[in-house]
Amino acid sequence: MRLQQDEYAKRIKKRRLRIVMIILVMLVPTFFTGFIVGKSYANNEKIIKQDVTDKVEPSISQGKEQTNLMEDSLEHANSDVNNNTQQNSTEKVEASISQDKEQTKKQASTEEKPLEKVVYLTFDDGPSNLTDQFLDVLHQQDVKATFFMQGSNLIKEQLQESVKRATTEGHYIGAHSMTHEFKTLYKENQFVPEMNETLALIHEITGSKSHLVRPPYGSAPGLKSEQIRNQIVDADIKVWDWTIDSNDWTLKDNPAQIIENVKSGTNSDREVVLMHEKPQTLAALPGIIAFYREQGYKFVVYDEANHFDLNFQKDPRL
Repeated sequence: MRLQQDEYAKRIKKRRLRIVMIILVMLVPTFFTGFIVGKSYANNEKIIKQDVTDKVEPSISQGKEQTNLMEDSLEHANSDVNNNTQQNSTEKVEASISQDKEQTKKQASTEEKPLEKVVYLTFDDGPSNLTDQFLDVLHQQDVKATFFMQGSNLIKEQLQESVKRATTEGHYIGAHSMTHEFKTLYKENQFVPEMNETLALIHEITGSKSHLVRPPYGSAPGLKSEQIRNQIVDADIKVWDWTIDSNDWTLKDNPAQIIENVKSGTNSDREVVLMHEKPQTLAALPGIIAFYREQGYKFVVYDEANHFDLNFQKDPRL
């Protein structure tokens, strides 16, 4: 009985061992298969991740480059805009400065004294029977002068050839009114109408269009009325008085005193000498020219393009 029991136990033990072996045999392949599959999956996952990384990194890099390019482009655009804005602002400022300088230069040209000493010889009340003789002396001395002529004389046909000659030889002819009457010109407000009529006569005779006039008896007191001065400005007329009065019209047969008056009155680098077409003035003219040459003055004729204001009313518009 005991023997049977032992035999039965051995069989049970063998059967269990066999079952374990069978289980082991079945599990080992499954384990290795799972291990291999897991390793393969891990490798594939690693490969996939690497592939994704390899694709993503260039994309990110490319995106960064595009972003940098966009930032650079924006920066250049902003820089260009700023540069253009600054350049435009600079150009506007420079243009404004240039314009201010030009205005200052023009203003200085009319207000400052000339760099060299100059003298304007002027003669009133012509034309006359002496006009050609004055022109002869001026031609011989190579001097240009400025004449202010009256309409009452300009209408005389026998004197008009002398007027033409004066223009041809380079002298300037301005207006000195039609009547030379103080009351008519200033009290009856005929200054501008008479000057316009006289300037029209000069243009008719010479073909030259003049704008400069000299008021008979001077702008003081003649042009103290602002109303008349406004009319002058509206008519585009310029007015000249003088810096030296030779008083020649009072010094008949005394040319020496005329010369002395001119000498004593000369004290500036720019002088405008008032004279008249009188015999004593004609006799004094060579001495006056000699004096100014000795003093280093240049003789100049009025130039409308370089007008400077010279009136006793000190009105810069005239």
